Amino acid sequence: MKNIQKENTGQGAAEYILLFGGVIVIAIAALMIYRSYFSTAQTDLNASNDVNSVRDLMNST
Repeated sequence: MKNIQKENTGQGAAEYILLFGGVIVIAIAALMIYRSYFSTAQTDLNASNDVNSVRDLMNST
């Protein structure tokens, strides 16, 4: 019974899995919250037009 209590070889891997899982959950929550900022129906933000205008500006110089 004492050997089972002292064994902790898988503890580090489990902590990393929990850490990465938490980061993924936070990232998904942030995307859900800020999703309205990226939709073109509600705001004037249009990423493809912005990228094209930046490309045109870089090519003209």
